[in-house]
Amino acid sequence: MFDACIIGAGVVGGFVARELTRYGLSVVIVEKESDVAMGATRANSAIVHAGFDAKVGSLKARLNVRGSEMMESVCRELGVKYRRNGSLVVGFDGDDEATLSELLSRGEKNGVRGLKLLSRDEVVALEPNIGDEVTAALYAPTGAIVCPYELCMAAIGNAMDNGAMLKCSFEVTEITDMGDFCKVKSSNEEISARFVINCAGLYSDKIAEMCGVGGFSITPRRGEYLLLDREVGDLISHTVFRCPSAMGKGMLVTPTVDGNLLLGPTAENILDKEDKSTTREGLAKIRSSVTKQVRGIDMRKVITSFTGLRAVGSTGDFIINAKDKFINVAAIESPGLSASPAIAEYVREMLGEMGVEMREREDFVKTRRPMHYFRELSIDEKNEIIKENPSFAQVICRCETVTEGEILEAIRTNPRPTDLDGVKRRTRASMGRCQGGFCTPYITELLARELSVDCTEVTKFGGGSRLIVGKTKEAH
Repeated sequence: MFDACIIGAGVVGGFVARELTRYGLSVVIVEKESDVAMGATRANSAIVHAGFDAKVGSLKARLNVRGSEMMESVCRELGVKYRRNGSLVVGFDGDDEATLSELLSRGEKNGVRGLKLLSRDEVVALEPNIGDEVTAALYAPTGAIVCPYELCMAAIGNAMDNGAMLKCSFEVTEITDMGDFCKVKSSNEEISARFVINCAGLYSDKIAEMCGVGGFSITPRRGEYLLLDREVGDLISHTVFRCPSAMGKGMLVTPTVDGNLLLGPTAENILDKEDKSTTREGLAKIRSSVTKQVRGIDMRKVITSFTGLRAVGSTGDFIINAKDKFINVAAIESPGLSASPAIAEYVREMLGEMGVEMREREDFVKTRRPMHYFRELSIDEKNEIIKENPSFAQVICRCETVTEGEILEAIRTNPRPTDLDGVKRRTRASMGRCQGGFCTPYITELLARELSVDCTEVTKFGGGSRLIVGKTKEAH
């Protein structure tokens, strides 16, 4: 019997798990995919929003600003890369400048610090490569960037280090109220818990209906992105937005914490909650749009494209409510990543109001070693580690300079990956220019050895995504 069963191993579910283990609750996280961070957390803009866009008085506004304030210290505790680079919302005409003034007023009412309207000359002083047609901008110095899936893995790993249990490939099929507790079932397993916390992202409406606390719907909103090589990652230093629209915060150009340049996203409501395909039209829209914001973007440096799906709720705000033993944490679209640590606080407070005893653990371990610590060390420090463990001297991914030792360490660290993309998200191996063209066979061998399976059983992202089906000499 667990105190809490959290459905969904994204960044929100991860922070809720971490917060509850801090206060002594026994926690299990269930996830329908084969790894954590596989939904909206895996593919988004990686922005810690300042909080000027959300409607005054909304949960989005309150939790965005609080989460943004928390994020730097949270990332420091979890060993996650964080960079407060500031953001610019740029305008191109008088109508845009009126919108920027509205955003300034809204942000100030939301409690965002340091907001300022800039003239073109002031924008150019900050970003020399700003678009030629930009006339003004709203500057938010508290805007920042992180790696979303790294943040999620660190939060869940830290929760597991403090006693939480993770069950992947657990797709919830039924939730039954047993009076004093609930039964959460998959096709082949059953869990009992005093409380069920619905952090199921795109499927949170379906889970809410199972719990009898529905009444809302979730629409997937497709956002397509282009990622450019680190060779052009210093074209700008701030995150550069366009003015927001009814469909979102607008197209952006931003550096990433790993030194790349990210462009996008598009915004298109679709029906299929599993459709993560990119489209010719979407990618073309990005290419034509962002060049107005920032000049000099070399599209020949694009190394990959991808799509993320945002969970857009029917109420226009985050849906966080409780009834009996069920808590909905639904419709967590942008700025959900920014708000995630604050959402966890909010859920913990709700449980306290529901009568759950909350006592902060003295033995809670809040820190975690960075996933990428080895590459940050000096030559002498690296050599000391190599003396103890020669696998750190063997470079597997040449594009990102990832060693065998780092890959093995990732495979052995909570939450443990079981496929190639899982290793990729944890180590950046195969995220570089060749996109795994050289290192994939070596990583496959390491995974097979560590998981005690044949190479033909290693997948790219779980399910039937096998790369090897047999030996060529045995094929007929």
